[in-house]
Amino acid sequence: MVNYKNMKKISFVILFAVCSIIPSYACTNLVVGKKASKDGSVMCTYNCDGFGFAGSLFYSPAGRHPVGEKIAIHGWGPTHEGRYVNQVEYTYNVVGLMNEKQLTIVETTFDGRLEMVNHDGLLDYFSLMRLTLQRSSNAREAIRCISELVSEYGYNSSGESITICDPNEAWIMEIIGKGPDRKGAVWVALRIPDDCICAHANLSRIRNFPLEKKRSYRSISSKNIKYVNRPEVECVYAEDVITLARELGYFSGSDEDFSFRDAYCPIDFENVRYADARVWSFFRHHCSGMDKYLPYINGDFDKCDHLPLWVKPDSTLSLRDLQRDMRDHFEGTPLDMTSDMTAGPWGMPIRPLPMHFKSSDSTDFYRERPIATQQSGFTMTCQMRSWLPDDVGGVTWFNCDDADMVAYVPLYCCITQVPDPFRPENNPRTEFSFESAFWMNNWVANMVYPRYSVMIDDLRVAQKELEDYYFADQDSVLNAIEGMMPADRHSYLNQKSIAYADKMMKRWERLAKYLIVKYNDQVIRRVGDDGEFLRWGYDTQGYNQSFIDAIGPATGNRYRLDKVIERRER
Repeated sequence: MVNYKNMKKISFVILFAVCSIIPSYACTNLVVGKKASKDGSVMCTYNCDGFGFAGSLFYSPAGRHPVGEKIAIHGWGPTHEGRYVNQVEYTYNVVGLMNEKQLTIVETTFDGRLEMVNHDGLLDYFSLMRLTLQRSSNAREAIRCISELVSEYGYNSSGESITICDPNEAWIMEIIGKGPDRKGAVWVALRIPDDCICAHANLSRIRNFPLEKKRSYRSISSKNIKYVNRPEVECVYAEDVITLARELGYFSGSDEDFSFRDAYCPIDFENVRYADARVWSFFRHHCSGMDKYLPYINGDFDKCDHLPLWVKPDSTLSLRDLQRDMRDHFEGTPLDMTSDMTAGPWGMPIRPLPMHFKSSDSTDFYRERPIATQQSGFTMTCQMRSWLPDDVGGVTWFNCDDADMVAYVPLYCCITQVPDPFRPENNPRTEFSFESAFWMNNWVANMVYPRYSVMIDDLRVAQKELEDYYFADQDSVLNAIEGMMPADRHSYLNQKSIAYADKMMKRWERLAKYLIVKYNDQVIRRVGDDGEFLRWGYDTQGYNQSFIDAIGPATGNRYRLDKVIERRER
């Protein structure tokens, strides 16, 4: 029997996941193992990208539940109304995409073979992630939970690459449905080596993987998933992941040659350039020799047909390194988006849709797709620290909108009150609000975008000021909670998270007002030695040299002063 008494509260958990996150079809995850990070933390990131939705922070409280309780699933369409999932006895506190045990789950979508979507399956990928975070205490439990949930209730999304991290391990899991009238999903999960970094961005990344062998638990299939907690297990996969590919004609070789990506998400130039180019750029920041993969990024698959799934970085990464990586537009690479006339007069590193366009003579063109992008609903960099208590060890550095344009705000995984600027009700999609982190960040970003090279330094000052403060304050937080009882720690960390968000909103409002005064009417108002604007005096801003150099070929003699002088002299 359905327990309707608790239905309203529980339904909100899944309903919000659906209503606010549906557009996340083009995202980026970066992952760092604990021996690849400077401080020994496991780290991962998420730019949740999709036009038309205002990002906000998901929250689900911890709780105990009576036997027989059900959760209403409001999936992506009317066919899912009135369907339920069995509740478990205890659910963990979840803030964003990290739970109270520091378990973090983030994702990127790959379409793969769209014929594999089963619209009758109950669980979309976000419902699956939320449920798993509520029910699992570590990455291995999460893999088992995902396997059991899709087997019991069915899966209705296209392909997903999922990052699953806890304070000790990082995993990459890829999953895709089995097609209409086939319940469940096929999938494979691999443990990322502790001394390596990994990434995925809307393209399947797992190719070959070790198969299960007798008397060895390095790799296990779902039929032996009860052994997933054995520390020697480094690969887990659906029992029918290869047989289904054979049955559907996607694969015909020997089992040892099976590639998940090649079977379920075949590559072409477009999905490599739009997706794996982001992975390549991240790797390139931290691992020498990555330019040897440029033929692959340029579509020359005869020379190279894949990137490595993970790489060992030249040196360890800090969380701030990772935050800078989330702001990448291929700067300093052959794909640099700021360095030619398509960046406009002021080196704008973003591009409008569509991804493809035609010239007047019907020539086809495409645009680059970087890690940082204007359509992000929210961005996060997550840090999981095994040497600290869970409540302070897990931190989601969060904000709404484009990672390049925001300051990351630290929020602790134990908090039970979402800071007001990140609450769903304060971030409406179709109405500007000064209470909304999403709209406050958009207000600033959309002033800066058109005159990027002229204005970005002012944004960087505010961004660095805030993030410097947040990072410097972390030691004082650890000192303050030392000796506190858990309830007192949680209360303190709640108030800290709220204060951090409030500080960000006040600084960004001040930045917005500063920008509109300084750059009013296409000039730059001068600033005195005291930091105040001068009543009189301004500078012009000019064009980027690359844009100036493109004017002549595009307009002929129209703006050439020497030609005007020649005509006059004649």
